[in-house]
Amino acid sequence: MRSLRCIWAMVVKEFIQIRRDRLTFAMMVGIPLMQLVLFGFAINSDPRHLPTAVLDADHGPFGRALVAAMNASSYFDVSSPIDSEAQAEQLLATGGVQFVVNIPSNFSRRVARGEHPALLVEADATDPSATLGAIGTLDSLAQTALDRDLSGPLAVLKQSAPPFELRVHRRYNQEANTQFNIVPGLMGVVLTMTLVIMTALSVTRERERGTMENLLVMPLRPIEVMVGKIAPYVLVGYIQVAVITIAARAIFGVPIVGSLLLMSGTSLMFIIANLAIGFTFSTLAKNQTQAMQLSFFYFLPSILLSGFMFPFRGMPVWAQTVGEALPLTHYLRIVRGILLKGNGWSDISTEMLSLTTILLVVGLIAVKRYRQTLD
Repeated sequence: MRSLRCIWAMVVKEFIQIRRDRLTFAMMVGIPLMQLVLFGFAINSDPRHLPTAVLDADHGPFGRALVAAMNASSYFDVSSPIDSEAQAEQLLATGGVQFVVNIPSNFSRRVARGEHPALLVEADATDPSATLGAIGTLDSLAQTALDRDLSGPLAVLKQSAPPFELRVHRRYNQEANTQFNIVPGLMGVVLTMTLVIMTALSVTRERERGTMENLLVMPLRPIEVMVGKIAPYVLVGYIQVAVITIAARAIFGVPIVGSLLLMSGTSLMFIIANLAIGFTFSTLAKNQTQAMQLSFFYFLPSILLSGFMFPFRGMPVWAQTVGEALPLTHYLRIVRGILLKGNGWSDISTEMLSLTTILLVVGLIAVKRYRQTLD
């Protein structure tokens, strides 16, 4: 009986400890709920309503019928027609559209003559899983898209091969190699995981080791302490970038089409943003355990909502909105665009603006949260 009373006393003591540590208790409840919501509602490996542009040099009835069939399939959202190949190239390079449909001149006339003209569909295949379902649908569309228009004397065209030849060009990743998408993305994931955790432990480590007083007596402003703590980790981040880049090229054969110098500059912004986030967590946590919990709580949505594991366009609007607030989302677009598409500064300027905005907001919060007293 005495042993049971002792065990019960320990159980009660642990419950009291859990109740006092509200952050840990919140993580115990919050992380399963987050996983349930993300995997149940946000994650979709078969994205629909993919933005599609049409370069129509024909302006005939069969071209319009094909576009209408693509819209009706739910896989494609056809925007207003574009005017030139250069515009189509720009939209694909910046990720503005997932597909470009090129309808050649005299397409309708050649279909009516039974010549089976070729129709080109260009796909941004940097993420093969994002286009897999849509490309599969195109084959059935080639068989049935013009059935309503092929009537009367043209009905005989439905009895043979498809009335036109569909050619799908997977841009930037012709063989649909998933490594070309995953390995560059790992650069952002590794930086997020390691840098946020390392800096999240910085201030809490000082507090637990009793060295916080040394910082407080120094004539340093919060921004100076923050810069001094994160500066060494910038070098660590660059070492990680170099190792992953070399491995991506030498081991996995990932093409490096764009400028490594440009990628290094954009990586600096991403590294500092992650370090600022980690520093903010260190000002919120009371100990290193809480700092680790906050880091994991941040890392989970980052890896799931950024487009690293699942197609970004497959998520609902609310999940995409959350994803746009994460630095990893923008960095993945930047690094994949530079390595696979050869993007220049003008192509990534929008993503860099978003990344800079996130850095400024997080940096201001970190400086504001930093306390110059032990209380």
